[in-house]
Amino acid sequence: MKVIRIWQIIIIGTIFLAGMSFTVNSQEVKDFDGNVYKTARLGPQYWTAANLNVAHFRNGDAIPEAKTPEEWVSAAQNGTPAWSYYENDPLNGEKYGRLYNWFAINDPRGLAPEGWHIPQNADWRALVKNLLGVDMAGSSLKSTTGWKSKKGVDKIGFAGIPGGCRDHEGKFKDLGVIAQWWSNSSPLSVKPSNQIFSVVLSNNSVELRYMPLEKGSGLSVRCEKD
Repeated sequence: MKVIRIWQIIIIGTIFLAGMSFTVNSQEVKDFDGNVYKTARLGPQYWTAANLNVAHFRNGDAIPEAKTPEEWVSAAQNGTPAWSYYENDPLNGEKYGRLYNWFAINDPRGLAPEGWHIPQNADWRALVKNLLGVDMAGSSLKSTTGWKSKKGVDKIGFAGIPGGCRDHEGKFKDLGVIAQWWSNSSPLSVKPSNQIFSVVLSNNSVELRYMPLEKGSGLSVRCEKD
């Protein structure tokens, strides 16, 4: 019976995915700085297919760059937006996008391009559900290159790359090892909280994880269409 049930799950999952409408690079979107992003579509959802690399809010106000650990920590302590390139190297920005603290993604001036928003947990969970859950979604979202092991199949053109992160102390970590994006939702179990959810793909697994971390951390950003 167990074998039959497993095959039933596989068949149902295959039929479900076959019925979902997904399009690779179905349209493009431009940010305030003129960067153009390809997009990926799964069902009704459109996602940017690259990490955000913008230095201005939607209204044109500049987002401060924080290079030193002291500048990075100070921004979080003051509750102000900040971004950085990984290891402060603009070449990393071209490949992996910029790392933003939570105060940048949550600013009312808007970090995402016009008509787009920073996804919340419900947005991420809908995407993951339509890719058959956390155990299988990672492989579908990972890029086919850039990972040291456990690379993905990039099912919908999301092209998840391991851009690393910056912790709340200003230390750069895990380039080529993890992909970690902001989800603009607070953990329900910790209120009020200085933590926020993130979505993580790692080098040694195809499983997708949701992980709370401090708002002063620096993560990559993807955007979803309104």
